Amino acid sequence: MKPLVYKKSRRERTQPVPERHKLHVAKGDIVRVISGEHRGKEGKILHVYPKKFRVVVEGVNVVKKHKRATTSQGESGIIEFAAPIAASNVMLLDPKSGEPTRVRRRHDKEGKLERIAVKSGQPIPRVR
Repeated sequence: MKPLVYKKSRRERTQPVPERHKLHVAKGDIVRVISGEHRGKEGKILHVYPKKFRVVVEGVNVVKKHKRATTSQGESGIIEFAAPIAASNVMLLDPKSGEPTRVRRRHDKEGKLERIAVKSGQPIPRVR
């Protein structure tokens, strides 16, 4: 008698690794929201999520979360925090005029990539 052979192999049940999006902003940059409910607000980027293409901007998209105490001595109550928004909804501010601008990249004299404001041509420094 022939042994049983399973023709279909089991499919992989792991989630595919999401790609990392190349973002035009970084943590610490000052940006202005250009679309959505919070259009016109400015703030500093607190966190960047390149896999989700989202950023957290200080004072923008503040939401309330009701937190239950996990222990008997733990804190409970309503917590306010800034939720992420899409990175395409923010623009970097031009260092010369303070207006939102698109960004170009070029190599400086040391060979490092630097960001250039399209409107004024001024380099935008990276915040460490």
